[in-house]
Amino acid sequence: MKLRVLGCSGGIGGNLHTTSFLLDHDVLIDAGTGVNELSLTELSLVDHVFITHSHLDHIACIPLLVDSVGFMRDKPLTVYATEGTLDILKQHVFNWKIWPDFSEIPSAQHPFMRYQAIELGETIVLDGRSITAVPATHVVPAVGYWLDSGRASLVYSGDTTSNDAFWEVVNKIENLRYLIIETAFSDSERELAILSKHLCPSLLAEELQKFQGEADVFVTHLKPGEVELTMREIESVVRGRRPRMLLNNQEFEF
Repeated sequence: MKLRVLGCSGGIGGNLHTTSFLLDHDVLIDAGTGVNELSLTELSLVDHVFITHSHLDHIACIPLLVDSVGFMRDKPLTVYATEGTLDILKQHVFNWKIWPDFSEIPSAQHPFMRYQAIELGETIVLDGRSITAVPATHVVPAVGYWLDSGRASLVYSGDTTSNDAFWEVVNKIENLRYLIIETAFSDSERELAILSKHLCPSLLAEELQKFQGEADVFVTHLKPGEVELTMREIESVVRGRRPRMLLNNQEFEF
C-alpha cells in the first residue's frame, strides 16, 4: 500500500491544502482541498472515499469530484462514513440546495455516487487492503482510520482530542509502522483546542504518553501561521519521541 499526502493543513493559502490522502490510486481518505492536486484522469480512477467526519475541510472536494468525473466512470463513487456523518452529508450538502444529490443522478438506479455506512471497529477490505474505523472524539460524529496491508499498518487519528479508546486500539496493532495524529492549535490556544475537541502540543504530549508502540509519529492539521510555533512547542513538551510535521506530497509505503 502507498499513501500519498494530498493535503494536511488546518487551512488554506499558497501551497496549503486541507486534509486528504490518496491510498494507491483508487481510495481517498478524507477529501479536503488537497484533492485539487490530482489530475482529471487521477480523479476518475478514485472509486472509494472514506470520510472521518463532516467538517468542510475534510469533505470540500467530494461534491466537485463527483461533478467533474461522474460521467467518465462506469460505476458510482462509494462514500464511506458513519451513519451520523452520512446523515449530515445528505441533509446539508447533497440536498439540492448546496449541491445536487448525486446518489440520484443521472438516475437512482445508476447514480454517480453511493453511500455506504460503516460502524466503529468495522473493517472494509478492498483488494486485500484492510481499512478499519477507529475511535475519535470530536464535536461531530467522527472516526479515524487504520490502514493495514498485511505487512504493516498506518493509523490516522482524524480530528480528535484526548481519547483513551483510540489508544486501546492502536496499542494492539502489532505491525504498526506509522501514526499520523492531529495537533490543530498552539498551547496559547489550549482552551480553544479543548472547546473544539482538537489537540495542542501539551495535550498531544499527554496522549503520546499512552502510546506503547514504536511507530514513526507525524503531526497533521497544523493551523496556517502557527506551524513553526506549534512544532517548536511539540519539540519542547513531547518526551521520548520525535514527532515530525506531515508534508504535502509525502508518501508512505507499508
